[in-house]
Amino acid sequence: MLEILKEPDLSARLSVLRAKVRGANPCLRSGRLEGLVGSILTASLPGARVGERVLIGSRQAAADVCGFRGKLAMLLPAGECGKLSEGSVVRATGSEFRLAWSEKLLGRVLDARGRPLDGRPAPEAECYIAPDFPAPAPLTRKPIGAALECGIRAIDGINTLAQGQRLGLFARPGLGKSTLLGQVARGARADCIVLALVGERGRELPEFIANDLGEEGLRRSVIVCATSDRTAAERALALPVATAIAHGFRSRGRSVLLLADSLTRHARALREIALAAGEPPGRRGYPPSVFDGLAKLIERSGNDSRGSMTAIYTVLMDADADDDPLAIEVKGLLDGHIVLDRDLAGQGCFPAVDPVASLSRLMDKVVGSEHLVLARQLRLLWSSYEQRRDLIAAGVYEPGSEPLTDKAIEKRPLIIEWLRQAPGERCTLQDSLLSLKSIIGDVCEV
Repeated sequence: MLEILKEPDLSARLSVLRAKVRGANPCLRSGRLEGLVGSILTASLPGARVGERVLIGSRQAAADVCGFRGKLAMLLPAGECGKLSEGSVVRATGSEFRLAWSEKLLGRVLDARGRPLDGRPAPEAECYIAPDFPAPAPLTRKPIGAALECGIRAIDGINTLAQGQRLGLFARPGLGKSTLLGQVARGARADCIVLALVGERGRELPEFIANDLGEEGLRRSVIVCATSDRTAAERALALPVATAIAHGFRSRGRSVLLLADSLTRHARALREIALAAGEPPGRRGYPPSVFDGLAKLIERSGNDSRGSMTAIYTVLMDADADDDPLAIEVKGLLDGHIVLDRDLAGQGCFPAVDPVASLSRLMDKVVGSEHLVLARQLRLLWSSYEQRRDLIAAGVYEPGSEPLTDKAIEKRPLIIEWLRQAPGERCTLQDSLLSLKSIIGDVCEV
């Protein structure tokens, strides 16, 4: 459980000491390393329990007990295990991994276990949080009631987010997901931001900080990164650790924005671990435990009794999106979805938000009736044009035959220009609404 401290200096030291005492075990258990299958180690370790941290060999390599195979404990290494050998001594610590949390994590770049990647010393821990901390009890959650302004017209205008909402950002590779996340991080009216970068290429981290996030965004952000070359355990842990960091700020009454890129790579890391542990695969190779883990992870976000944690998870789409079990499952767990469209990106419209395919399920709880009508009218114009796109492109559509389609053809360039927004441009929610109103005009009367 998260401890809220009244006297930071003294209480922080006492918290650290208490954690060390709780983790001490006067009767340490030990065993031997028996083998390695994929990313899973096996060891003879009597009395081991799931989630327990163990140390292996003279290098004290850390691993966590993730299951059992007969009388052997299955261990998930916390890092690389290339220099371990059969018969190495395995020592149980009697404790589980907990994240060292501090207010001073803002502006820092961390690895999947909360250790600094930016070359600066780690801040002194104020408290410790388990990455698998329980989700807030349903009846203790504050009701949804306030909008979260992102500074992006295509989101604020027609897909307005609510504080505490969980949203999916669905797109194929190369359509600008990371750039859009950077825009949200810079423009969102949140107290602090936590970003989880899972499975990214190593060069993309400094590029994201410099080009997409910027100094302004970094000052109020915490970045947790596990690049594509890290172990499956690290890639699977990065997002839960980022969620735990966000929970630390939320428990102090903050409005937190959690950005995850990507939920797909997190799920793939879970799949890799589950298959190595012997779990039978399901659709597209995803074992059932992956979907159970996603549901528990996503449920930890949202509002609690003190603050809010709004979450945006990116989801990589396959060519056949209708048969993607991960995308289908995630849509059922979230409170809405933003879909990036390839055709819009091809026209140079960034962010390439599809007005019809995207939907914020909580928008009607945080905006007025006029705003809802304008958003519906924009979707109506867009869908009317899309339904007759081929006829219009072939030049066989007869103007005057359908007043709504005529209006859609007239407004189409204005709508695309309204959707287009440069990475460095920020637009307030009020300005987005006013500009949308000037474009839609009298469509309601058509």
